[in-house]
Amino acid sequence: MWILQLLLTALAAYLSAKLTPGVSITSYWAAIIVALVLGLLNVFVKPILQFISIPVTVLTLGLFLLVINAVIILLASYLLNCFHVYGFWSALLYSVIFSVISWILEAIFG
Repeated sequence: MWILQLLLTALAAYLSAKLTPGVSITSYWAAIIVALVLGLLNVFVKPILQFISIPVTVLTLGLFLLVINAVIILLASYLLNCFHVYGFWSALLYSVIFSVISWILEAIFG
């Protein structure tokens, strides 16, 4: 089950990179690494960022969570040579497309 989730996340990452201008993943194997790193960042870094930004998140009615997702994606791009995101707006668009594709794949295979 864990491996299927990893493969679906990697597929979503790869497809999202193909659909988003300013984002590139070198291969599907690199997408698996991107999925692992994004998963680790979502587990360890994202809760800290969410806690720190509670006032801004409440003030923007939750829309600031999109910014946090973009920051996580930019951090993954900084950590990996196989994943390149060229700017904040590309990261923001990538996070939205990635979420939609992940949701669709989860609905199909979940």
